[in-house]
Amino acid sequence: MISIVENPDKNFINIRAIAQEVWPIAYKAILSKEQLDYMMEMIYSVSSLQKQANEFKNHFILATENETPVGFASYELNYNQTLKTKIHKIYILSNQQGKGTGKLLIDYILNQAKQNFQDALLLNVNKYNTSRFFYEKLGFTLVGEEIIDIGNSYVMDDFIMEYLIKNN
Repeated sequence: MISIVENPDKNFINIRAIAQEVWPIAYKAILSKEQLDYMMEMIYSVSSLQKQANEFKNHFILATENETPVGFASYELNYNQTLKTKIHKIYILSNQQGKGTGKLLIDYILNQAKQNFQDALLLNVNKYNTSRFFYEKLGFTLVGEEIIDIGNSYVMDDFIMEYLIKNN
């Protein structure tokens, strides 16, 4: 059985391990090795993750199966001072994909958003990442595009997707 728990580790050991396994597979056809290495250090160093959690108020959650971490996500309530929750990250180990783990993570975030009276979930997805279709299947719609300069002559070329929350 898969459980979703708040990340208990301030050094993000499990999150970093999952990212190190998933990123090279997910982005090998999209990013150069140099850009992949640059982004891994920029986003997944311990100091960067701690800053995301402490300064930017990103909530990190782990999906576990039999107490073994198999995926993670991070999200931010009231993104840019709006009533929208931004999903910053969601990654599942490759041997876990297709088992509903991603949907469980999204459902957990959706529940947190509803409890905090949010109007929508937002996320960015690389234009060439096939996970876009997973989000569409869950009800996310394409609402825009964004090119983000991340330094070192690299950019993130993304679609912006949104899921409107029905707070009944």
